[in-house]
This record gives sequence, structure tokens and C-alpha cells, in this order.
Amino acid sequence: MQNSSISGFYKLSVEERREIVKKFSNLNDEEMSLLGNMGSLGESTADHMIENVVSVMEVPIGIAVNFLVNDKDYLIPMAIEEPSVVAAASNAARMARVKGGFKSVSTEPIMIGQIELTGVSDPFGAKFRIMERKKELLELANSQDPVLVKVGGGAKDLEVRVIDEKEPMLVVHLLVDVRDAMGANAVNTMAEYLAPHISKISRGNVRLRILSNLATYRITSSYAVFDRKTIGGDDAVQGIVEAYKFARIDPYRATTHNKGIMNGIDSVLIATANDWRAIEAGAHSYAAMNHYTSLSRWEINEDGDLVGYIELPLAVGIVGGATASHPKARLMRKILGISSAKEFANVLASVGLAQNFGAVRALAVEGIQKGHMELHARNVAISAGAKGEEVDKVADMMVRERKIRSDIAAEMLKKVREKN
Repeated sequence: MQNSSISGFYKLSVEERREIVKKFSNLNDEEMSLLGNMGSLGESTADHMIENVVSVMEVPIGIAVNFLVNDKDYLIPMAIEEPSVVAAASNAARMARVKGGFKSVSTEPIMIGQIELTGVSDPFGAKFRIMERKKELLELANSQDPVLVKVGGGAKDLEVRVIDEKEPMLVVHLLVDVRDAMGANAVNTMAEYLAPHISKISRGNVRLRILSNLATYRITSSYAVFDRKTIGGDDAVQGIVEAYKFARIDPYRATTHNKGIMNGIDSVLIATANDWRAIEAGAHSYAAMNHYTSLSRWEINEDGDLVGYIELPLAVGIVGGATASHPKARLMRKILGISSAKEFANVLASVGLAQNFGAVRALAVEGIQKGHMELHARNVAISAGAKGEEVDKVADMMVRERKIRSDIAAEMLKKVREKN
């Protein structure tokens, strides 16, 4: 009888773990060979990155071209399994170049560390006592990371919020400039160190002390003008603006609208081994701060051209963590050609805006199925067993028939092989 209760699994070698998985899941030799393929990451590196490693998961990396951001050209590595994303980003960037590409700015890389206090009898009095000793507390926080302070970063400010007056709860926000790091380790270390000091001052009980992924002080915005003739004329411009208005007021549409934005941003984060889950969570929370709405804005300027704008928190790093230890992530960062976290955020916001333009234009002007399903047909063909030249042949046949399903792919593949 199968049993997933395995004591000491983490202590085993990668090979020993694979053997357990093989027996549990009844894997054959071909499947075990596939499991043992560790790609460029290598077994040792992978085993030191996370727990209980048995394999790695490869995702295709495509290069989005045509990007001009703040007058600098970029090639954008994007790791994603979804078809049409890289093509849409490249096409959008090509159209944006007509009017000068993307312009992007970022605020300072300030992250928030939260320290939760409960059982405070006088929350507003406690708030005053904490703020009264702000200078001392910031110095204590900065004593934990002199290297960060030396390069211009470190704890910069404190905020205190009373978030429940009936059952008093205080939350202290420690604002830390993390420079070119994502910042989680530095912020968490400072928050942990400050917690007992703040507990003593407030006479409250410290509970959580951890970074927030809603980085409202670390905001990036990007802007682009799309020439109306280049993108399909006045009707295309109007269609995109109307589609944006739909997303602005309707959360059901806004969710998919913002998913398209994150298609672009997440794929670059994955390619560079950044924490895409943190950025995704922060982006959607930012979109929901009043009511859930579009992260982008689309309007028409006096020349009748389409103007796009996006604003969201982008807490990304180019030092530390997996982005430094993963060999292919280092390579992708070299291809990207960025030299600071701010520059990286500027590029990411521009990719998000480009992806949003591509998706909304396809919806409003061409219909989403046309290009997307043509690319999707190739994946369906592969899943049906097509190889090499068979893939394109089967995909083309399905597109012509307007039937893109696995059973149809199997029929088409049979016909292709019979002809050969």
C-alpha cells in the first residue's frame, strides 16, 4: 500500500529520493531518465536551492525584440509556456518605437517590514512612545546591516498604524531602502531585531514581524504613445480605450486584463530567477486598494494617438538569492543588460504595458483566437505525438479546419503519417 509519510526524506540523496518516487508512482526507465535530466542547473545547485529535490522543470525561454526603454535598446528574455506572449510583446514594442518607445520611472527601492503588536492597552499612547524614539529605533535597525547602510540604503523611517481600536492592534512599519536587492532578508532581519525593543516600548505582545509584498513605496510607472495609423486606425484606438474602460469598472474583466500584464512581467522574472509570486501578489493587491481595477490606463491624446500608462509596485533585485546563484538566471540578466534594480523595474513595467497593449488590441481589433490559437495548435499537435515537421503540418490542418483539439490532432497526425 502506498504511503507518503516518509521520515527523513530531506536527508536522502537526490538519487535515493528518485528511487522512492519511482516505487511510489511506478515510473518506468524512460520516465526515470526524464526525471534525472537536470539541465544546465545541475543536480548539486538544484539540491542546495530548495528541499527534497528530485528534478527540474524546463520552461521555454524566448527573446522579445524591439524594446526601446528610456532611449536604450533591450533584448528581453521571457520564460513562459504560453504561446503568443513573446510574439505579442515584440509586436507591441515594434509599434511603440514609432513614437519613441517606452518611458519609465521608478521611486526609491523602499520596502516595508511589518511588526504586529497585540494586547496594547493604550494604542495611541503606544504609537506616540514608539514615534518619540524613532531615531533610536532606526539606528538599532541599521546596526544589523552596515553594508547596506554603507551603499546608501538602510532603515529610513518608521510608521505606526492603529488598525483595530476595539481589540487594540498596532502595526509598526519599518521603511528600508534595500538598494539593488529584492530586500526580504534585510528587512526581515531588521524587523526581528527591533521586535523586542518595540514590544518593551509599547508594552504589547509582538506577533508577526515580516516584510510586506505590497510595496507601495517602491512604485514603477511606464508610458508609451502608439501611433494611430500604425496600430490600425481610429477604430482600433477607440476599441482599445473602450476595452480598458470595461476593465476599469468590472473586476471580472480586470482580473483577466491584469493577468495579461503579468504574463509579460512574470515571464521576465522567471527567466531571471526573481520572486514572481511576490510581484504577482503585490500587483493584484495594488490593483485592489480601492476596488479591483486595471493596472494600466489607456487614453487618446490631441493627435488621436493611443496613450498607455501603467503603475505598479515592482520589488525586484539583481543581487542575492536565486538571481545570483542560478547560472542561467545570471546569463539572462547579462542578455537583458541591466545594471540596477531600478533599471530592471523600468524594463519590467514597459514589458507589462507592451503585453497589455498586445492582448487588448487582439481582443478589440483582431479577436483573441486568431493568433493565439494558431500558436496553441502547435502545443496540441505535440501533445498528440507529432514530432519535427509533423508539428507544423498537423497544426496547419487544425487551424484550417478551425478545430483545435487533441482528438482532432490525433486524426490529423494519422493522416500525415499515412501520406509519408
